Amino acid sequence: MRIETTNFLDDLDRVAQNRAAMADEISAISTTLRQVETESAGASGQLGLEREIEDLTNAGEILKAGVFRLLVLGDMKRGKSTFLNALLGENLLPSDVNPCTALLTVLKYGTEKRVTIHFNDGKSPLQTDFRTFKEQYTIAPEEAKTLEQNNQQAFPDISHAVVEYPLALLEKGVEIVDSPGLNDTEARNELSLGYIHNCHAILFVMRSTQPCTLGERRYLENYIKDRGLSVFFLINAWDQVKESLIDPDDAEELAQAESKLRRVFRSNLAEYCNIDGYDLYDERLFEISAIQALRRRIKNPDANLDGTGFPEFLAALNTFLTQERAVSEMRKARTLARQAQHRVQESIDLRIPLLDQDLQELKQRIDSVEPEFQKLSEIRDRFRDEIRQLEDKKARAIADSFRTYLMGMEATFEQDFLKYQPNELQFFDFFSESKRERFNAKSQQGFQQYLNDKCAAWALTADQELKAAFSELSQRAEQHGASYSEVTAQISEKMTGIQARLHSSEKEESAPSWAKWAMGLFSLSRGNLAGAALAISGFDFGTVTLNLVATVGVAFLFGSILGPFGVLLAGLAIGAFQADDARQRFAKAVKKELVHHLPSVAQEQWQPIYHSVQECFEAYEDGIIQRIDDDIQSRKSELDNLVRQKESRQIDRDVEVDRLMKVRSQIDQHCDRVESIYRSLLG
Repeated sequence: MRIETTNFLDDLDRVAQNRAAMADEISAISTTLRQVETESAGASGQLGLEREIEDLTNAGEILKAGVFRLLVLGDMKRGKSTFLNALLGENLLPSDVNPCTALLTVLKYGTEKRVTIHFNDGKSPLQTDFRTFKEQYTIAPEEAKTLEQNNQQAFPDISHAVVEYPLALLEKGVEIVDSPGLNDTEARNELSLGYIHNCHAILFVMRSTQPCTLGERRYLENYIKDRGLSVFFLINAWDQVKESLIDPDDAEELAQAESKLRRVFRSNLAEYCNIDGYDLYDERLFEISAIQALRRRIKNPDANLDGTGFPEFLAALNTFLTQERAVSEMRKARTLARQAQHRVQESIDLRIPLLDQDLQELKQRIDSVEPEFQKLSEIRDRFRDEIRQLEDKKARAIADSFRTYLMGMEATFEQDFLKYQPNELQFFDFFSESKRERFNAKSQQGFQQYLNDKCAAWALTADQELKAAFSELSQRAEQHGASYSEVTAQISEKMTGIQARLHSSEKEESAPSWAKWAMGLFSLSRGNLAGAALAISGFDFGTVTLNLVATVGVAFLFGSILGPFGVLLAGLAIGAFQADDARQRFAKAVKKELVHHLPSVAQEQWQPIYHSVQECFEAYEDGIIQRIDDDIQSRKSELDNLVRQKESRQIDRDVEVDRLMKVRSQIDQHCDRVESIYRSLLG
């Protein structure tokens, strides 16, 4: 597939219009329900729709503010900023030959050109102009390399920059997060990682002349693999493959060079393009020339981009954003609307027959359903007990797994640590006083990377185990929800004398909203997914890495190693064999010190990990139990409200029935329009 920039913008505009229309309808439903409750308070009594009103109101606000957020990742000097400028159609971000972007930058739409620098030390944000931004917040590659070696940040007091600009792509509801190079420092990597799960897609920029470096493979393995992320790989500077040939006009030589490169990239990246068993490699990897596309678009925003790889990439991104992601987002809004529609129908179907009953009969019937309300509470309590049992089981298992994993690092340390050591030549930098500090810094950085990578590997398995636990809870929520619906149907039958018969197509809609929330079927109501308990609690297993590094004390550890190591090096003659021997002895020295610390680290970290996992379950439990309690209380209030109204005034049945049926018709009309918007998006 191919698509030009204009078509991409048109499709984004169509989605933005659908999103706005859906937001209006969702908000209209919540407004209608609020009016219904106000009117009902002076008629036959409120229907207990507080939760539906709250959920729909929040969903409407989220839809109105909705954007497609793209995170651009890649090592330094891969052409990320050039690619972004080409995508935007303007030379907006720093992308000269020498400077490197040094700040994490969020690009969003604004009617005025503006840059805001945000600090992490409590200082107020600073607004600046684009020229100053380009001059002051980029750094030369040599400086970036020195900072990396010393594990330092270019601007440690700055969190990120927000760039507002009146560009068409941003106006159509796209937000872009431009990150510094992956090797900027581990601390900066952590900042970029903080955006990963809040973005719809990751655009991972690589370079044809530097295929799959160790740093890129490390990053993909630690932070991308098996995390359910949508990643597009952009192999930039593909045109330079031809330029690097001895004879650029030799078609056969070019074909061989390109074929070799494609095999390298496929062997390294294919596993990251396998989603739920489907091989999406051809839909996720694109050979592009960002500089060629930028040059053309600066001259003409609607220029033909054939040969740059952009039409093919835009087609895939277009399909992903405007179909897959947009449909998923709208489906959640549609689910919320249908849920509210069912709740209104259920309440009205219960209310109308009760209008004919006298006060005494109504009170007797309410007393008769007290056992059913007790059953609802029992379902709540059973589910809560199951959550707590699983909570303790998983918290212990995950904390124990970290302790076991940590103690097992000793067995493979010497082999694992080899790739993190300074190379053979750098070992003998230790003899040079001028280079010794650099050697020490490089050694410490390598060890910290080793710890980061090991912790990331464990964190991934822990994360998957936790998600599996919440998947299990989702299934239990579905079972309890079905039992709950049976009991609420019994309440209606006892109260009205009318037997409720649900068609199979209506069973999904009849599931209580708390069960759908617990199952993760919709997340727009509060902007999070119930099943994603990590997001609810704000916990990230990456913090374990930071705790481990802090506890071990990299600087202290290497201070105790490098002194004796200098004596060791002094006793060796300089040569390839001795350098290899030095590497092995260095690994043994580091291992000895590490093993000394591991038991205390394992012990100290067990409790924090246990409590962190507990917090995930507790956040989930609090959300579920509150929703069940709200539902039970609203059903009781619905009946009590009618009793109070009958006690205080004579209700005109015909007028009230007419009002309630009009309410039902209004909600049905809104939901029909929601369905129409959803169907139009499907095409």
